[in-house]
Amino acid sequence: MNLVKANNLTLAYNSGVIIKESTFTINEGDFVFLTGVSGSGKTTLIKAMYGEIKPKGLLQIGPYNMGTISKSKLTKLRRHMGIVFQDYKLIPEWNILRNVMLPLFIKGYDKKIAEQKALEVLKKVKLSHKIDKFPAELSGGEQQRAAIARAIIHSPAIILADEPISGLDEYSASLVMDLFIMANKMGITVLIASHSLPGDFNISYKHLHIEKGKIYELS
Repeated sequence: MNLVKANNLTLAYNSGVIIKESTFTINEGDFVFLTGVSGSGKTTLIKAMYGEIKPKGLLQIGPYNMGTISKSKLTKLRRHMGIVFQDYKLIPEWNILRNVMLPLFIKGYDKKIAEQKALEVLKKVKLSHKIDKFPAELSGGEQQRAAIARAIIHSPAIILADEPISGLDEYSASLVMDLFIMANKMGITVLIASHSLPGDFNISYKHLHIEKGKIYELS
């Protein structure tokens, strides 16, 4: 079943058109790589899927048309998304445990239940020993893993990750990819934006590529 559907999708800023008249689909449970050079529109597409940019043409996420979605429905949709930003967007004044608990706070979880779930997911991302640390006390790879823990803790329908392994060392990049694969095996649809396909990884995937403003599906 389609989770994301785009038909003649165009995305633009005041500076000009970034994505033009592109058509593609992403199905529930897909693992998707979105590739393209810097400035090609990868982040722009993620922002549109997250509801920060209004599209022209059709961009549908689940039952919602992103061109006409109301603020209340957008808030509801975002509760079913996990976002991994390029700059992590961890809250600097909060320790890592509380940062990871944030999506559960938003969904109204009891604090004790939220803390238990956060401890479980932090163990999966190998950060159990860092729960009381603040973001500035973590390495880039550790901050990325914390951001992924926050993105998966509420079992979202889809994770959108913007250049999640850019700048990481080989060990951290491999661990991060393993976490996305783990999330996908849990039934979560995963979309990873990257300059190019990573090295060896053991999962079937869909490959969307942006070139000269058009999104193509590559085999």
